[in-house]
Amino acid sequence: MPEEGARRLAALLGAAERAVVFTGAGISTESGIPDFRSPGGIWTKMSPIDFRDFVASSEMRKEAWRRRFAMEDMFGGARPNAGHLAVAELVKRGKVGHVITQNIDNLHQDSGLPADRVIELHGNTRYAKCLDCGTRFEIASLRTQFEAGGAVADCDCGGLIKTATISFGQAMPEDEMLRAEAATLDCDLFLVAGSSLVVYPAAGFPLLAKRNGAKLVIINREPTEQDPYADLVLHHPIGTILSAALREL
Repeated sequence: MPEEGARRLAALLGAAERAVVFTGAGISTESGIPDFRSPGGIWTKMSPIDFRDFVASSEMRKEAWRRRFAMEDMFGGARPNAGHLAVAELVKRGKVGHVITQNIDNLHQDSGLPADRVIELHGNTRYAKCLDCGTRFEIASLRTQFEAGGAVADCDCGGLIKTATISFGQAMPEDEMLRAEAATLDCDLFLVAGSSLVVYPAAGFPLLAKRNGAKLVIINREPTEQDPYADLVLHHPIGTILSAALREL
């Protein structure tokens, strides 16, 4: 029953002093952003563009930007849901120190979380960066440029401009991975919310926390391979179960 699960989750949160929340696509589907990997998800309809192809081919860069701007209404119109707001409240109450996320939608920040509490393992699609000098570019201005000329120009330094996300074939962000590892090793409760835990190296953090003595909670619509190692597994909507647990705290 959801009520019993909420009570058990609240008890674990109540006992925790340094919790970490790890979020995946499942928390954002409740905001209308479709999952990339699940049946019927975005990548079942079109293959992702490999980073090496993006760098090597102007035509692949054009296609990558076409796809990004086609999804602008989906990302731009999405708002934080009850799950995001519950996570933000846990941080506000001092129960959660950091939120490690696989998501690229910026909804944790939109929910009121300070940016320094959010560790984005796969980047952020709400802005772009030069691959060489790191200069930030806003999506709206790049879209205007693309629609006028059919391409996004290179940076003034000569580098390629790309959404600030991590693509297949692209190296994981070193600083974020180190921060995530440090937060994982410091926590006494690791709460997974909406991740299938199949994408590595990110999916290695829950078991790292467990091996280091933390309690492990997994909230996900479908079973994961890490369920047998968890102290609590809940197959309930994330917003519903987190909001109910908050009321019990």
